[in-house]
Amino acid sequence: MPKLESLIFDNRFARLPEAYYSRVCPTPVPDPYLVCHSPHALALLGLDASEITRPELVRTLAGNQLLPGMDALAALYAGHQFGHFVPQLGDGRAILLGEVKNAAGEGWEVQLKGAGRTPYSRGGDGRAVLRSSIREFLCSEAMHALGIPTTRALCIVGSDRPVYREDEETAALVTRLAPSFVRFGSFEVFYYRNQIEPIRQLADYVIAHYYPELTALADPYPEFLRQVTLRTAELMAQWQAVGFSHGVMNTDNMSILGLTLDYGPFGFLDAFDPGYICNHSDSSGRYAFDQQPDVAAWNLTKLAQTLVPLMSVETASQAIGAYPQAFGKAYLERMAAKFGLPPGSETASLVMDALQLLAQNQVDYTIFLRRLCDFDSHPDATNAPLRDLVLDRAAFDAWAARYAATLRQQGSPDAERGQAIRSVNPKYILRNHLAEIAIRRATDARDYSEINRLHALLTRPFDEQPEYEAYAAEPPDWARKIEVSCSS
Repeated sequence: MPKLESLIFDNRFARLPEAYYSRVCPTPVPDPYLVCHSPHALALLGLDASEITRPELVRTLAGNQLLPGMDALAALYAGHQFGHFVPQLGDGRAILLGEVKNAAGEGWEVQLKGAGRTPYSRGGDGRAVLRSSIREFLCSEAMHALGIPTTRALCIVGSDRPVYREDEETAALVTRLAPSFVRFGSFEVFYYRNQIEPIRQLADYVIAHYYPELTALADPYPEFLRQVTLRTAELMAQWQAVGFSHGVMNTDNMSILGLTLDYGPFGFLDAFDPGYICNHSDSSGRYAFDQQPDVAAWNLTKLAQTLVPLMSVETASQAIGAYPQAFGKAYLERMAAKFGLPPGSETASLVMDALQLLAQNQVDYTIFLRRLCDFDSHPDATNAPLRDLVLDRAAFDAWAARYAATLRQQGSPDAERGQAIRSVNPKYILRNHLAEIAIRRATDARDYSEINRLHALLTRPFDEQPEYEAYAAEPPDWARKIEVSCSS
C-alpha cells in the first residue's frame, strides 16, 4: 500500500474562480494527538494502515502542516436556516486541504472540520470540540455501514487547547472525506446576488465531474436538477426507514450529491415517535423526524429557484415534481424489504398499521424490526418476544394475524425471510446514550477505547455480535435527559 509521500492531490474545486472560496490555511493546534481513526476510510485514500500513526500525518490532519500539492481553502455558500435566508455563510470552521485520487481513479476531497477561523466564521473561533467530533466520527462511519450515502470520517485529532462553549472543552478536528462538499447553498449565494454566470459555471463543474453522463445532452440543466431530486428522495427514504433524524436540514446542509452532510444534533429513534425532535435548538419542530421528507422537498424548491436562470420555471418545477413519487416508491420498497414483503398497497397498509402500533405503544423501533426477523407465521404462533414489546397485546395480536396470513398466502418461508430481512434490519445503531458514554470516557479520562469499540461494532450493524448484546438493548432511563443542540 502507498505511503504518505505518494499521495497525489488533484484539486479540481480549487481550479474554479476564487468567487467560490477563499484560500486560507488551518490554524495550528498545540501538541496534537490521534484520538481514533477508521481503517475503512483510510483505505479510500489508498494509504497503508500503519501511516495513520506517523507524526507527519497527525500534524497534517491537525492542520499544523500541509503536504505538497495541497491547496487549502474554505468554500463560500449561503442557505435557508430554519426557513430564513442567510445571504452569506460558508465554511466557518472547515478547511478543504485538497483532493486525493486513489488507485481506482476515485477523487476524495479531504476536509478538516475544526481547523480554525476562516473569512466565513462570523465571529466564531473556527474550532470543534472533542464531544461533537466523536459524534460526527462515529455517525459518519455508522451511516456508511448501514448503506446510507454519507460523508466519511477518517479520524479525530485532539489537542489540549481550550475551546469555550457552554463550558471549557478541548479542541479536536475531524478529517472528513467526500467526492464533493458542494451543497444547495453553494448555488443560492450567487442567485441572491443576481450573479448568473457563477451559477452556470458551478452547475457545469458539478455536472462534468459528478454527473458526467449528462454532458452529452444539449441542455443538461433540467436533467441535472431531476437527478439531484431523485438522489435526495432516495436519501430521505433511507433516513426514514432506518429511523435517522438529522436535526438541522438547512439548505446549506443539503448535498448536491445526495449525501448525508454535516452531523450536528442528529439522533436515531429509540421508542418510535413520528414527531421526534432530536435538536434541542429546534423549538418549533421544523426538523422533526416526520417532517424530514417534506423539508427536503421544500429545500429542493430553493435549489430549483437558483437554477431558474438556466431553464424556465415550468421546466424546473417539472424536474423537482419527480420528488413525491420517487420518495414514496423508495420508502415503500425499503419498508417492504424490512417486513419481508413485496411492495404494494396491502404491504403499505400492514407497514403503516405497524408503525401506528409502535407509536401508540412507544415501542423501540430498531428492536421491533430486529425481532421481526424471527417472526413465526404459523396460525398458532404467539411470537412472544415481539408481542412482549407491545403494551396493547390485543392490537398486536390483530396486526400479527394479518401479517402472518399475508406471509402464508405469499408462501414466504420463515427461515428464508428471516435471513433476508436480517440483512436490512440492523441490530446496532448509534443511540445517543452509547455516544454519550464514549464521550464521557474520552473527555473525563482520555480513555478512547469506547470510541474504538463502538466504531468496530457499528461497522457491522447487521451482524449478531453476541459479545456486544448489551449495546442492542433499550436505552437506560438516564438517557432521556440527554440533549443535543446546534452546538453539539
